[in-house]
Parts: sequence; C-alpha cells; structure tokens
Amino acid sequence: MTPPRYEGFVRMPDAEFEAMLARAAEKGAKRALADVGLDGEEAALDIRDLRSLLDCIRLVRRTAMQTAVRMITTGVMLALLAGIALKLKIFGGGP
Repeated sequence: MTPPRYEGFVRMPDAEFEAMLARAAEKGAKRALADVGLDGEEAALDIRDLRSLLDCIRLVRRTAMQTAVRMITTGVMLALLAGIALKLKIFGGGP
C-alpha cells in the first residue's frame, strides 16, 4: 500500500508520522551509541563509570585549586611574619 500523495507530497496521519519519527530517533540513538562503543549488555555500567571518572576529575581539579590558594596564603603569611621578625629585630641585632 502506497501512501496518498497530494501535489507531490506524501500525506499521512499525525500519529503514524510521530511513530515513524520515534522509531527513527531510537535507531539513530542506538547507532550513535554503537559508534562510540557504548552498546551492548554493559553500556549502562560503562556510562556510570564514565560519570564517576568525570566526578573524580572535577574533585581533583577543585582540590588542586584549594591547595594552590592555601599555599599562596601560607607563603604570604610567612613573608609577613618574616618581615615583622626583621623589623622587630627578633633574630639578632642589626645596625
């Protein structure tokens, strides 16, 4: 059975068209996942592992930034304390 045509266009009911679109989208999504190697029985586990890995990378990045800020702050505090100690001549006499 061929679908009816109207002025060169194929006419079909909306429900049938939406069902066809849904099937095409599902096939396209499955093909895209297969192309990147995320198909099969363990695909959900692989995706969970990838998300966990991304969470770990974000945690490492955040921790590295916090560590850098702490080191800079500690360096500034040590420099201030050294300056105060020199100014008050705590470590020995000077001129």
